[in-house]
Amino acid sequence: MDPRYTREIERESADVLLDAGVSVPLFSFKFPFFKRRFTVRATMRRPTLAGQIRIAQLYNRMGVTSEQMWDFDKEQQMKFLAEHGYEISRMVAVTLCRGWWAQRLWERPMAWLVRQKMPHDYMLAAMMRFVTLMGTDPFLPIIRLAERTNPMKPRLSRDATGS
Repeated sequence: MDPRYTREIERESADVLLDAGVSVPLFSFKFPFFKRRFTVRATMRRPTLAGQIRIAQLYNRMGVTSEQMWDFDKEQQMKFLAEHGYEISRMVAVTLCRGWWAQRLWERPMAWLVRQKMPHDYMLAAMMRFVTLMGTDPFLPIIRLAERTNPMKPRLSRDATGS
């Protein structure tokens, strides 16, 4: 395996273990008599397994690959956003609302807020980043290890002694 790819997997694994997220701006507003604008931000974290399944379902409905999305120019991005903006906002909302109750209660209102207030550049970049993190490649060594350490698999000594 390429050392750069291995290093990238190790970095992403560390992010998962630390549960680091990506902070994105939801919306900003200005109070009267204040000079600066206030920005409300939310942290997108790696979703739970149920959230990953929901994101995979939404992603498969769109019918586009990750490689195609990275090659989009501005015009294609706008067309893609017009066609699939609802699904993208739902994906972002799943990463913002991680728990079972949060997903049931707040996923749709959060998706609406993302559609109405979040700048589309952030929404597309966040979705593309999380789609690349959703692959199964980093889990292949874990699956191989689980196959080797399966306690139900007969060992060589058990075959010889019959125990």
